[in-house]
Amino acid sequence: MADEDVETLEDILRTLDLSNGMAIMISSPGGSGLAAERMINVLRSYSGTGEYWAIVPAKAKSAATMVCLGASKILMGPASELGPIDPQVVFQGKVVSVHDVINSYHRMFRNAVRAKGNLEPYLQQLASFDASEISHLETERDLAADMAVRCLKDGMLSGASAKSIKDRVKIFLLPQHKKVHGRPIYHAEAEKCGLAVEVNDTDSDRWNLVYELYVRTRDFVGRNVAKLIETEDQSFYAHASSVVEGNSDA
Repeated sequence: MADEDVETLEDILRTLDLSNGMAIMISSPGGSGLAAERMINVLRSYSGTGEYWAIVPAKAKSAATMVCLGASKILMGPASELGPIDPQVVFQGKVVSVHDVINSYHRMFRNAVRAKGNLEPYLQQLASFDASEISHLETERDLAADMAVRCLKDGMLSGASAKSIKDRVKIFLLPQHKKVHGRPIYHAEAEKCGLAVEVNDTDSDRWNLVYELYVRTRDFVGRNVAKLIETEDQSFYAHASSVVEGNSDA
């Protein structure tokens, strides 16, 4: 999820009649939190009702979860996944939670202050941190929480205080609850946070249509398809590399 996606989405929404609102299907491993915040604003701005539904057929993680938090309702199936929205960073060659880096730094600093005798082991480990970078990461951590609270306060948790919202959705904000960033948050956990979640049975007519559309669009994007032709019984597609420019029959 990037700024380019927001621009593409806005270009599409400008051409549609959205006077009755809209529902957006989301399937994404995540991306930029700021892009997610922009997407929420675009969706609300173009919707005739000022709100939208988020449909999650499979996975909407990290920044994609943020877009779901900005919806007035989240439609999920029994196996649909949301995920934590705590920022991630590459640290010493590994992708880790910003929270973990910050906490490690402060824990090491406290241990060094309290230590008696040889401080060299602590100083060596503290040398791998940059104080200005830690300050930047703290801003990133606070920004993610602020974005979540703001979009929920203007949406499905309107009327609740910022403090109350932050406490309710801590499973999304703090890594210690799910241990790893990619671990799923299922509908039951989201509902416990007070989120407006509608669970659809896997054999319901609505969810069958949702999942069919998800599979078709997933294949369309994943296979680098330039053209998709469907009949009632069959589906044909052409890869972008096989399309000849200017040939209407390609």
